Amino acid sequence: MILDGKTVLVTGGTGSFGKCFTRYALENSDVKKIIIYSRDEYKQFVMQNEFKGHESRLRFFIGDVRDQERLRRALKGVDYIVHAAALKQVPACEYNPNEAIKTNIHGAMNVIEAALDSGVQKVVALSTDKAVNPVNLYGGTKLVSDKLFIAANAYAGATDLAFSIVRYGNVAGSRGSVIPFFRNLIDNGEKKLPITDYRMTRFWISLKQGVELVIKALEESVGGETFISKIPSFKITDLAEAMLPGCEKPEVGIREGEKLHEIMVTTEDSFTTYEYEKHFIVYPQMVWSTKRKAEPTGKKVPEGFSYSSGNNTEWLTVEQIRELLKTV
Repeated sequence: MILDGKTVLVTGGTGSFGKCFTRYALENSDVKKIIIYSRDEYKQFVMQNEFKGHESRLRFFIGDVRDQERLRRALKGVDYIVHAAALKQVPACEYNPNEAIKTNIHGAMNVIEAALDSGVQKVVALSTDKAVNPVNLYGGTKLVSDKLFIAANAYAGATDLAFSIVRYGNVAGSRGSVIPFFRNLIDNGEKKLPITDYRMTRFWISLKQGVELVIKALEESVGGETFISKIPSFKITDLAEAMLPGCEKPEVGIREGEKLHEIMVTTEDSFTTYEYEKHFIVYPQMVWSTKRKAEPTGKKVPEGFSYSSGNNTEWLTVEQIRELLKTV
């Protein structure tokens, strides 16, 4: 595997993704070292206890992506960076815009600058559907972050350093998503599950699938690509039915900054998007050198193509959702 014998630093590594990535790497590769870079010492303490027995291949580094000097120190001897650190809660970003910009934009710039000067081979940054046609500040900051990482390939020069993006939506069962919200209501005896809009749809992706997409990006990226998994969609009304059969589903209205559908590829992206068996790749529109020009081997999508949870060709039934919920 691409991780064999390599040292990987994961920013925001104590989060759900970081833990899943760490477990996957330890169990499926001969990774030399994983460095967990995050700012919360208590979460690092908890994670250390969760991964007892793996001390020889794990390091915990307290630091903030806002601190470029600390990043440079942490990157000594690192081969790959997986950038997962971000302020993600939409209302918190709206109320604290300066903080969101400092972490999501300035933090991205710091990761790029430190990587360029530290001998890193590849950087994969996690994106979000909210960065596509953003309607809230979180999405806006992640759009800028994505553009920064793609443009960073222009500064890599003659080195082999490549920056790429992995994009997916809300992970099934992640903090702040609808599944734990519904579960909490059900556990408290609620017989109704509120639906913001009956038309609402979402993609279904597990943490493991997200990690596997990052591994694919590390294996295949040349520089500037955005990797997007082909995954099924589901209706929020069907999710409610799967979790509490026969329940009432009052429509309560869409929340501020919320979208009806998760969008991964826009019609504007279709000019440089190629389809593969299990994923799409959006290639950069600007290429800074022939060395960094990825040669697509997939099938070019038609002009005007878009990929969203609302126009997907693969949908989960209520029973399929019920089975998947057992794994969340």
